[in-house]
Amino acid sequence: MADEEVPAEEMAEEVEEVAEMNVLDALKEVLKKALVHDGLRKGLHECAKALDRRSARLCCLAKDCENEEYKKLIRALCAEGEVSVIMVDSGKDLGAWCGLAKLDADGEVKKAVRTSCAVITDFGEETRALTVLLDYLQKQADGDE
Repeated sequence: MADEEVPAEEMAEEVEEVAEMNVLDALKEVLKKALVHDGLRKGLHECAKALDRRSARLCCLAKDCENEEYKKLIRALCAEGEVSVIMVDSGKDLGAWCGLAKLDADGEVKKAVRTSCAVITDFGEETRALTVLLDYLQKQADGDE
């Protein structure tokens, strides 16, 4: 019987790990919901328009963007409109999360188009991932002040 109790304890630990959502996983889910609800803008032109109109709620910027002027423009527009910026490691990952990718039969990304910027104008529906993401952004804002 002692052997049967050990897997049950391990199972409880795994459930707790799943309950704790990573910020990047939450961002992925929020981006997908925004895409479904037509609240996602991708690329410099669309993002700059959304930021300029003050309709943006959240901005994602790729760290591996080579053009410093691009990053400077997006950061300045975000600062002007008081929009939070989340830095993502790779533009290819950001492109795949925004739906700019071809998938194979298993649902794995086969080819992804790189994007350096994405802006969410409408989160869509209220989800746990959105709550996790907004809590993270609130902690970041409190840390800056």
